[in-house]
Amino acid sequence: MKILVTGSNGLLGQKLIHKLRTDKSVELIASSKGSNRLTIKEGYTYLSLDVTNNIEVEEIIYSEKPDVIINTAAMTNVDVCEDKKEECDDLNVNAVRYLADCATKIDAHLIHISTDFIFDGQNGPYSETDIPNPLSYYGLSKLKSETILLGSSCRWTILRTIIVFGVAENLSKGNIVLWAKRALEKGDSLNIIDDQFRAPTLAEDLADACILSFKKKKYGVYHTSGKDIMSIFEIVERIARYYGYPTDKLNKISTSTLNQIAERPAYTGFILDKSKRDLGYNPHSFEECLEIIDKQLKN
Repeated sequence: MKILVTGSNGLLGQKLIHKLRTDKSVELIASSKGSNRLTIKEGYTYLSLDVTNNIEVEEIIYSEKPDVIINTAAMTNVDVCEDKKEECDDLNVNAVRYLADCATKIDAHLIHISTDFIFDGQNGPYSETDIPNPLSYYGLSKLKSETILLGSSCRWTILRTIIVFGVAENLSKGNIVLWAKRALEKGDSLNIIDDQFRAPTLAEDLADACILSFKKKKYGVYHTSGKDIMSIFEIVERIARYYGYPTDKLNKISTSTLNQIAERPAYTGFILDKSKRDLGYNPHSFEECLEIIDKQLKN
């Protein structure tokens, strides 16, 4: 089976490459814009691919003819998406249309990552059948990408997820767990919002969901996040407790004090019953995730 991963330099992309490169049943192609940032080069082929360039997308997909395309490329900075809508649409919407069109023509299975930000946060946790109502342009762009797949005749799977975190090489952006750990180590006084609730997702768990989707040939929409729903404040508090850092310098603040460009949903989180039943998806608890990350950082 030939698998093409887009966005292989990103956090999820890297996890997929590491999990799949040793799978003897898989011929793996990693692709990202620019050069390969992974130290380990064995077990896969790397191709430079800008998914916003339709000509490049067609050239690579029609020449390689992958059985499965896993699209992890995305613009995920919510405030930047609000400011740069055209750029956001290029990566989060148009690229998905190009991939879906190519997948249809070669009968490939397209696996695409979406987000809890397609919901307004009024009625979380959410199931796959709940009605989207995005508050931000980022959420809208991801909903547009879902709509493209809903109207496509290719075989597709949408995996919606929430705050992906983990350890990887040369990342262009950080994630909440590594940021909080570093800040707590310094002993800084931290102002953390306590009125937004999420279910943070270990990148390895989401990578497993991608792999289960194509191995079990499961199509449609699936919710694949972490299992623990908590406030952003509680996320940081639990990291502090895990590492034995004091919590007396953690201050609760409300979202309204931050003056963020894009509006965020107050309470998301996912009901995971469908992905557990159909995919065999079984995410780690938050403390188990911290244990995994701790080992990786030590190595």
